[in-house]
Amino acid sequence: MLIQQLQQARCVNPFEELGLKPDPDGKGMLLRVWLPNAVKVVAKELSTDKSLGEMTVVHEDGLFELAMPRRKKFFFYKLDVTTDSGEYTNVYPYQFQEVAYAEIGEAYSTPEAHYNRMGAHPMDIDVGGGKSVHGVRFAVYAPNASSVSLIGEFNYWDGRCHPMQQTTNGCWVLFVPEIDAGYKYKYEIKDPLGNRLPHKADPVGFYAEQYPSHSSVVYDHDAYQWNDQQWIEDNLDDKRFRPLSIYEVHLGSWRQKVEADGRARSLTYRELAEYLIPYVKDMGFTHIEVLPVSEHPFSGSWGYQPVGLFAPTSRFGTPDDFKYLVDQCHQNGIGVIVDWVPAHFPEDSHGLARFDGTHLYEYADPRKGWHPDWNSCIYDFGRDHVRQFLISNALFWLEKFHVDGLRVDAVASMLYLDYSRNAGEWIPNVDGGNHNYEAISLLKWFNEEVYKKYPHAMTLAEESTAFAGVSRPTFEGGLGFGFKWNMGWMHDSLHYISKDPAYRKYHHGELTFSMVYAYDENFVLPLSHDEVVHGKGSILRKMPGDEWQAAANMRAYMAFMYAHPGKKLNFMGNELGQAEEWNHDSSVQWHLLDYPKHSGIQNLFRDLNHAYRDTPAMYELDTSHEGFEWVDHEDADNSIVSFIRKAKSIDEDVIVISNFTPIPRDGYRLGVNLPGRYQVIVNSDSEYYWGSNYDCGEFFETEEMPWHGREQSLMINLPALSTLYLKRVK
Repeated sequence: MLIQQLQQARCVNPFEELGLKPDPDGKGMLLRVWLPNAVKVVAKELSTDKSLGEMTVVHEDGLFELAMPRRKKFFFYKLDVTTDSGEYTNVYPYQFQEVAYAEIGEAYSTPEAHYNRMGAHPMDIDVGGGKSVHGVRFAVYAPNASSVSLIGEFNYWDGRCHPMQQTTNGCWVLFVPEIDAGYKYKYEIKDPLGNRLPHKADPVGFYAEQYPSHSSVVYDHDAYQWNDQQWIEDNLDDKRFRPLSIYEVHLGSWRQKVEADGRARSLTYRELAEYLIPYVKDMGFTHIEVLPVSEHPFSGSWGYQPVGLFAPTSRFGTPDDFKYLVDQCHQNGIGVIVDWVPAHFPEDSHGLARFDGTHLYEYADPRKGWHPDWNSCIYDFGRDHVRQFLISNALFWLEKFHVDGLRVDAVASMLYLDYSRNAGEWIPNVDGGNHNYEAISLLKWFNEEVYKKYPHAMTLAEESTAFAGVSRPTFEGGLGFGFKWNMGWMHDSLHYISKDPAYRKYHHGELTFSMVYAYDENFVLPLSHDEVVHGKGSILRKMPGDEWQAAANMRAYMAFMYAHPGKKLNFMGNELGQAEEWNHDSSVQWHLLDYPKHSGIQNLFRDLNHAYRDTPAMYELDTSHEGFEWVDHEDADNSIVSFIRKAKSIDEDVIVISNFTPIPRDGYRLGVNLPGRYQVIVNSDSEYYWGSNYDCGEFFETEEMPWHGREQSLMINLPALSTLYLKRVK
């Protein structure tokens, strides 16, 4: 019976039952409305405000009808409603069936159509007579639900008020007049058996409230006016042949502001634009990479347990505020990369887990659908609506927020069915192997879509295994990423540099082995947040020796990193030699810059970034064997490595030599390719960097003395624990 369905919020076809219809029992039209808590309703013509009469109470809970035998055609109307607590006017939602249904059949036709059709979209509807009605169209995918209601502050979170219409493609739709951006809402969903689920946030919600409500918020993405067109046009070239020095930032803890009451808070997006951008620009970084900003309920996850993939977290402001941050970055010559998490999602009750009472977004079998390391659900990468949802989200960040890159988190966990699982805890693929073919095809599609539609952008994979072709094009059998994090270099080099110099000669291969595979992928060298989290210590704390030696080790290592093939990534705090490991609840230790040791490390980072950007040899042939040549990789006894970074022009080549012992090496001979005069352009031991300023000289003349297999050589005094860059002077 209709009244019971309405009372229990179980009506699945409200457009058939409610609104203005031909009268089945007589001539003309019949208007039927459901308004819980109403005691009197008067219908009026919307265009003329003419009264159509008081409606008859069919059921005291709020069902009213009005027969209009003289009316033959549909027209728009409004309702003057009286309740025990007052009066209000209602433009009834169930007269807008065409608006609610509009293009919903295309919601899963393309990734872009998904975010343009699903979720909440403010719009104006022409109702004739020169009038229009403003409202919001809602659409949510819940194919297995027995009913869905829209709830929000506009109906006092009452699931009886706005039952949504079920469509044939599994979506539920409704247009609600007279609400706008800023209204809070959720969905009240009943599972296939009719049991009410915890209220769900919108999977395609564009904005969200924080704890405790986690409500979705209607948002208008068309209001912001961008001013970064020049940046987009200037960045259409291949990023493999450009300098990329990435500053990885956790927005909530980069810098904090102390309020009048003494409590510290995170900066807002607009405050970050004011403080972060000048700092990054001065330091010479080319890009910032922000830890996930997609809405997430638990701050301690750092964003890696997202629930609202389409919503920048409201912790720091509105979506337009985040757009402003990106826009200002671009206007100041800084690119923006965001961490994207398509591998898994948390079980929070308002999120995607068992969204319609079934495993709609996640694999049903926990051997595929549950991640034991992170206690989270794994997306079902084989289901079309999940694939569309994820690719849609990736393109959404590129279109709506103009980001320049997506760094995909936890790629290895997507590629392997047995990732972090013991025997018997995983399901093999159809061929009996451990590759997740569904995830592999999704990642290929993701990269193809990004590079086809956003040529200025790039994709980066955090992938920790030897899976082949991560950053090779899909037409060559690869996954199609632009770059891959070089986790092998990170692990080996940090293990090497953490050793006491007396033992480094026994680990020399850890420093040189990376060149064996350096060109298998397009690599980024990452010293990321994962290396400075709880229990791992800061980069500076990993260094052996006394205070001076630890700082010197770090400076030599960083200069070596900037010279090694591969793009660069450093987490915030690395650049000033932060003493303590990263804590997401507190700020970077900016006070350390009052001390020469730390300001010296910061000075080195600044100079390394600018030298890197200004020196073609450091990036021009970064992904080619032609861009690198060993001078000597076998001097393990002295813990010295030397190599040449090569540019397209031989005159731009740079010689790099690192001494990883605390012993100066006077009279060290170095073979060079060309005769002439060479100048030191970077010296990590400079007093400007809190080094010893050991007298190694600035200029060197070559001699016709064969060395290192070359006809020419020069002699240099190598400072202890240092890295030098030398360039031939014309």
